[in-house]
Amino acid sequence: MINTVLGVDIGGSHITAALVDLETKAIVAGSEKRKFVDSNGSAEEILSSWCTLIQQTFEEHGITDKRMGIAMPGPFDYEQGISLIRDQQKFRSLYQMNLKEALAKRLGMDQMDIVFINDAAAFLQGEVFGGAAMNFDTVLGLTLGTGLGAAMSRNGEAHDAALWNSPFKEGIAEDYLSTRWFLQAYRELTGEEIRGVKELTELDGSRDGVHALFEEFAGNLAKFISDKAGEYSAAVVVLGGNISNACEYFLPALNQALKDKDSSLQIRIAELKEDAALIGAASCLRDLEKPH
Repeated sequence: MINTVLGVDIGGSHITAALVDLETKAIVAGSEKRKFVDSNGSAEEILSSWCTLIQQTFEEHGITDKRMGIAMPGPFDYEQGISLIRDQQKFRSLYQMNLKEALAKRLGMDQMDIVFINDAAAFLQGEVFGGAAMNFDTVLGLTLGTGLGAAMSRNGEAHDAALWNSPFKEGIAEDYLSTRWFLQAYRELTGEEIRGVKELTELDGSRDGVHALFEEFAGNLAKFISDKAGEYSAAVVVLGGNISNACEYFLPALNQALKDKDSSLQIRIAELKEDAALIGAASCLRDLEKPH
């Protein structure tokens, strides 16, 4: 499996790993594993959990040429592999630890064969490498969910764009382009509570104003996209995250709003879903496809 690399996605409560075939640009069938991790545990507990799952994946598929791309939340020194997470409710025990060095030692790997990438950037990297944004030179990626994630890709290399706190309307972008906006807008409209956008889609047609909420969201998104895509000279925008699963409710209005702005931007919905970060992280080692 010469062209096979392990993709790893580190979250606040889990680790997910899967082997990725860099030739087919897809996850190797049956290789994906997921495990709960207590991110408030000791460094030893966290690293042990990660390495157990990683080692199992390598061994079960007979991988001896171990290479691994890891999608990791920030703040983080991605080049050196040092965690800078301190003021969040996760991974505080790893603060200032060189994770590249620690993982290489535990797994019997060369540090050069371990690459870290920002988790938001990994999503877009996957879509550029083998998903909705293949063959585009400049791509803006937005993950629309509990928060707002953003990344920019130029010439096949994605980087975190950190646009969540960009000034927007009467607040910041995340105030208007996340699940939180839908919950608040629906509460103001009806006086009722909903748990998420999926629940809102199930009410479509049975509650007055639901369609209008999606249209308002589309207008906000169109304004933000047109401003930022122009700033970054992006030719296409890829939308991911849980809200993108409801694209049928806002995509027509979004495209029309962009058309009204005389925008030629292409809007693509992410194709790889949860696999995007795994494939994106693994693809960071695509220049090392042959044994070395």
